[in-house]
Amino acid sequence: MTITLIILIITVAMFIWGKVRADIVALTALAALLVFGILTPAEALAGFSSPIVVMMIGLFVVGGAIMQTGLAKLTGNKLMALSRGNETVTFLLVMLVTSFIGAFVSNTGTVALMMPIIMSLAAGSGMQSSRFLMPLAFAGSLGGMLTLIGTPPNLVIDEVLTEAGFKPLAFFSFFPVGIIVIAIGIIVLMPLSKIFLSRKQSGKKKKTKSLDDLVDEYRLLDNLHRYIVPSKRSAAAAKDENGEPMNIVGKTLKELSIQKKYGVSIIEIRNEKKSRLGLVQDVNQNMAKSSSTIQEHDILYIIGDEQKMQRFAQDYGLRRMKDVKIDFYDLGLTEIVVMPTSNFAGLRIGEANLRKRFGINVLGVKRGGGSSSSEGGRGGNEYITDNLIAAKLHVGDMLLVQGEWTNLTHLTADTTNWVVLDQPEKTADKVLLDYKAPVAAAIMLLMIAMMVFDFIPVAPVTAVIIAGLLTVFAGCFRNVEAAYKTINWESIVLIAAMMPMSTALEKTGASALVSQGLVDSLGSMGPTALLAGIYFTTSLMTMFISNTATAVLMAPIALVAAQQVGVSPYSFLFAVTLGASMCFASPFSTPPNALVMKAGGYTFMDYVKVGLPLQIIIGVVMTFVLPLLFPY
Repeated sequence: MTITLIILIITVAMFIWGKVRADIVALTALAALLVFGILTPAEALAGFSSPIVVMMIGLFVVGGAIMQTGLAKLTGNKLMALSRGNETVTFLLVMLVTSFIGAFVSNTGTVALMMPIIMSLAAGSGMQSSRFLMPLAFAGSLGGMLTLIGTPPNLVIDEVLTEAGFKPLAFFSFFPVGIIVIAIGIIVLMPLSKIFLSRKQSGKKKKTKSLDDLVDEYRLLDNLHRYIVPSKRSAAAAKDENGEPMNIVGKTLKELSIQKKYGVSIIEIRNEKKSRLGLVQDVNQNMAKSSSTIQEHDILYIIGDEQKMQRFAQDYGLRRMKDVKIDFYDLGLTEIVVMPTSNFAGLRIGEANLRKRFGINVLGVKRGGGSSSSEGGRGGNEYITDNLIAAKLHVGDMLLVQGEWTNLTHLTADTTNWVVLDQPEKTADKVLLDYKAPVAAAIMLLMIAMMVFDFIPVAPVTAVIIAGLLTVFAGCFRNVEAAYKTINWESIVLIAAMMPMSTALEKTGASALVSQGLVDSLGSMGPTALLAGIYFTTSLMTMFISNTATAVLMAPIALVAAQQVGVSPYSFLFAVTLGASMCFASPFSTPPNALVMKAGGYTFMDYVKVGLPLQIIIGVVMTFVLPLLFPY
């Protein structure tokens, strides 16, 4: 027992010190428990196969899909509209919405679903996400006190009461308690989060050009139009010299020779597949290559002189679409600078044949040394976007190129011919697959339904695994690697490595010693003192043992303690579930706390500064409120 307590104290001290990563500290503590023989290898590694840890991994993937498809941004914009940019109103909305969801969905699932929404909301409004993420994690736990199924400790105390012959708790027996703790949480967290969680900006970050910035700077939309290819039957095409209809369907770009005949270029061929309800299910973006074949209902992105485009469209019966918009799902943009050692310097763009060699289209050339900080980002530079095929490349020219993201990424390896100004791989990760937002929403709702409704015989961890796989299969991510990138492994390792600590404390008898000492020392001081002791002892133990395990350990002790002093056990058992669930003073006490740690940039002491006062205030208030709700 002594060695276990020493390891625990050193671990907590290292967390407080904060100079070593939390996951490394947790792994070191785990290794120490193994070295001293306190835990067997199977016991030490049990956390990595825990359903909670597996569920956290799956929830990171589902949350990533919500972010990647733009569903988080859409929902965040709705919340932003409701709050009208007011930080206080936003805070209240975050707390109330999260608490309500937490009443029916596990706190881990609630926080994982809400976290990308809050981060998107904060980014869109200019607010700091660190102000909201920790309160978000706490709100998920606070909301769990509203219903019987809100958190596992609620079910534990209900089972203990029922087995002891007392009236079981109803679904909403917890509601008054939940309302009170949510109100306390809002009142306490509103000032504390503003004081301790608002991060100062460390200098000005260098602003990188977004894809929309590049579109605006080169004024691509000035010479770009979209045309839709009609079906063969409805096409009203002109006649060729042989009197045959000039039908575009089934022809390759090489056969059509559009650049030579009309002086315009097709830069993208898109096909959108829609469901019967009219929701876009899939979008296929393709580079316009000489071998590309035009199909019915394809959308052609054509760049060039407008009159020449109209003549081309009229000849082939194409219908011009009203809105002009460039999307970046499969295709992207980047800028490259022509180097003095380039093999293409002095060649015309048409002669360089960059499309065939590298799979890229040149959409614009920027030439000159003027600053780009004025005149809408154009400065004194010369921009060439017309008749590009004849433009000659000079050393120092900046080319705006389009291509598949993988081809743009490969450009970075060719430092002889050019330098790529940004990182296409990272830019691609930021592109939203917004046409998949309805799919992501449906998967999220399916997961929630499987977790909430008892008539669906699926365990929560199974529901999360299914949802995570569906997001990948449904194309909510650009690729599988993008799904893996959404997982915060530091948080996963922290929780998995700290879980065996509870096994060590129980195995060595430390937990039982603390709980029994509570009854022996406070039992003679009256029911109120004993009630407070039960709450704070449970609360302390939950910092190092899972809340469910703590509730299982403390609930029978609370029941016996109430019977020994001759009072009703209800308030005592509610003190157990409150102490087990309202644990906010450390990042590893609950999975939601760990989930937001990395994203919020929090340290261990941030949880102590904000979570510990909340934990203590709830305990003090509920010590006097519980006997009123559940009289002795």
